[in-house]
Amino acid sequence: MLWAAHPSHLSGAPRRIAIFTIGSLARIAVTLLNSSHVHNADTLLHLVTARPPGTPLITVSNHTSTLDDPLMWAFKGFPVTNARLSRWILAAEDICFTNPLFSYFFRVGKCIPIRRGAGIYQPFMDEALDRINEGEWMHTFPEGKVCQEHGPLRRFKWGVGSLVARAAVPPIVLPIGHTGFDQASRVMPEKYMFGRRPLLPLAGKKITIVVGEPMEFDMASLRDTAMKFSASSPSPFPLSCNAFKMDLAARRPGPQHLVALDDNSLGWLYSHITQQIQAAVEELRWQALGENRQSS
Repeated sequence: MLWAAHPSHLSGAPRRIAIFTIGSLARIAVTLLNSSHVHNADTLLHLVTARPPGTPLITVSNHTSTLDDPLMWAFKGFPVTNARLSRWILAAEDICFTNPLFSYFFRVGKCIPIRRGAGIYQPFMDEALDRINEGEWMHTFPEGKVCQEHGPLRRFKWGVGSLVARAAVPPIVLPIGHTGFDQASRVMPEKYMFGRRPLLPLAGKKITIVVGEPMEFDMASLRDTAMKFSASSPSPFPLSCNAFKMDLAARRPGPQHLVALDDNSLGWLYSHITQQIQAAVEELRWQALGENRQSS
């Protein structure tokens, strides 16, 4: 249903209705039924509303509940109901796109299906790259699934690193850490009653979101480092992390700075960028956990 995601579909009315409705409900859940505290919110607000024209924004966060999006954008003062400014987001195909009705709803809501396990060169990743190259805002949950444990984050998938590296215009990357949507005392626990999540967000809880500082990557310098990993060198990566090698014949030609890189070099580049982003999100998540516990 790619046609449903086009802004001209029915003059954009379905998109405006869907995002206004979901955004309004999310704001009620976050600001009226619960309390929220957002650190460095001005940075996020500025980048969403006033970044230079044509400059893409990629926000990255941990993933603690099925309602992280849209609840994490519903704090007071953020344009969560504005369809033009709303994020694009990668959403699991096997959860959000299981029937025509769901597919239509999520498509008009600016969601791009992602097929877990299909690699970083799948057509849906190219669609996400198209939106980024148009200067849009893209949000990702690189853990790949909900995690409500308070241990270290799951290893981030390399897709986020590939989107940063393959973008025609260098994107601004903004890491975000949050807590409050998870566990039995929070807004949307995975195991609440009879081992299932609640039908609606819980009330009277505290949500803490910590927005980091923008990250920009020097692709010329990273390219030079990546070129040390030639095709003749043994791959430094485990076989379980070789999704970037999938279906190379179908891989879209990358920007000029990636032309000279072989598979090992690209693997190092995607992995390095992803690891830097994960480290930033991890630090912010622990800061959010500490703030939430102190105020509980």
